[in-house]
Amino acid sequence: MKQDMIVILDLGSTENTVVAREIRDMGVYSEIHPHDITPEELNGLDNVKGIILNGGENRVVDGVAVDVSPALYDLGYPVIAIDHPTAKCAQKLDALPDEATLKKFVFDECKAEPNWNMKNFIADQVELVKRQVGDRKVLLALSGGVDSSVVAALLLKAIGQQLVCVHVNHGLMRKNESESVVEVFQNQLHANLIYVDATERFLGKLEGVKDPEEKRKIIGGEFIRVFEEEARKLDGIDFLGQGTIYPDIIESGTKTAKMVKSHHNVGGLPEDLQFELVEPLKQLFKDEVRACGIELGLPPHMVYRQPFPGPGLGVRCLGAITRDRLEAVRESDAILREEFEKAGLDKKVWQYFTVVPDFKSVGMKNHARCFEYMVIIRAINTIDAMTASIEKVDWDVLEKITNRILAEVENVNRVCYDMSPKPPATIEFE
Repeated sequence: MKQDMIVILDLGSTENTVVAREIRDMGVYSEIHPHDITPEELNGLDNVKGIILNGGENRVVDGVAVDVSPALYDLGYPVIAIDHPTAKCAQKLDALPDEATLKKFVFDECKAEPNWNMKNFIADQVELVKRQVGDRKVLLALSGGVDSSVVAALLLKAIGQQLVCVHVNHGLMRKNESESVVEVFQNQLHANLIYVDATERFLGKLEGVKDPEEKRKIIGGEFIRVFEEEARKLDGIDFLGQGTIYPDIIESGTKTAKMVKSHHNVGGLPEDLQFELVEPLKQLFKDEVRACGIELGLPPHMVYRQPFPGPGLGVRCLGAITRDRLEAVRESDAILREEFEKAGLDKKVWQYFTVVPDFKSVGMKNHARCFEYMVIIRAINTIDAMTASIEKVDWDVLEKITNRILAEVENVNRVCYDMSPKPPATIEFE
């Protein structure tokens, strides 16, 4: 069943996702597209029922106000403009519409049906994947995180044994993470899984690299190289599956939106990519990805596991990665996760992790002066990963975690708690 869609055209708004989420919450599918989409591209989208022109503070780029093609107004779609005074449509607002106004536009003017749900979404994506892949094979980057796990389940439903999963241990995984991936996906779900230990390869490429963007792009590019090598060992691999989701694309920047950070699966892809991408989740927000996983029958413990960035601990070992700090991140993260689970916070807090900066502070150990690293704990709650609030962790829990880290993790003499919401901070440090 094809789902009706409202298209949001980005003319510099910082609140595109707010509008998109409100429409989806009404049961109607919505997508954000760049302002310079052509009439042909717009008509090529399935079941478009209306267009929202969403202007804002970034509408002027290099002294020129961006606008849509005048021909879009002649396509016959209902159009509403937000903070876009020069729009050539009858309905123009000076601010985001309230719920009643938005509902009137979506249902009364656009005649959209509230048929946006996971069952329909999965049916559509299965059909699209089958059409795209045909009788060929897909190589899936399976990190074991929520996104790649849901992609694996969806692709298995669509193409079955045409899916080949590759798990790359880049040396930046959490404690026992790779072992867990092999156990769940190979031994329990019986997926066609290839395990590659590329620890030394990745750490060698990252040696001395301080810039976060460069680290992300090195990790993303090296992932692709590993997949290409594995693909050459197989027959008929023409596609690369990825767990790309909507915040990855939005935060990596559009033509009128400023980049927050490039994600390894978006901004880090090499220009000479040898695969065609298969990304069935790329229009879903994080909570929608989890709902998709439940609908696909994945166990809740897998669907609601801790989010983990593609670059792994590489963006939690701040600055140039060193093996001693990488081990400190891995061990402190394991302690944090263990104690949060004991306190029941693993079911309450959306994401929690530790980072280790690339500088030391003075301290005292064994009655002697020491100069060692600090561990920073971060625990946040969010719905869509676009904004986040800080979890107010009980002091006794924090004290226990702190004491364990200081006693059990080498080269650490200080523990701090990050109190910064998103924005202005991002979820990760790099």
